Amino acid sequence: MGMQPEMIKKIDTILERVKDPESDLPVAQLGLIQRVRYNEEKKKMYIFTNLNEHVPKCGTCRFIAAAVVARITKDLVAAFKAEFPDLSVEFI
Repeated sequence: MGMQPEMIKKIDTILERVKDPESDLPVAQLGLIQRVRYNEEKKKMYIFTNLNEHVPKCGTCRFIAAAVVARITKDLVAAFKAEFPDLSVEFI
């Protein structure tokens, strides 16, 4: 059984609301989130990302990119927890 339409709408809203701190664009537009899965039995939301694929090779740049990725991840967790307080969130 798939996700309920209301849950899908909330997820889409979260992905539009959470922004990349550098560009101020929603993560939904940046293609950073590949998919979101929900396990009803475990009460867990799995967020499949490609955030680390965007980290540059330059050492200094990697540090900055890691900080940006950490911020996006933190903001996503906060947004998912606010919208779905009974679920845990795991990034894959």
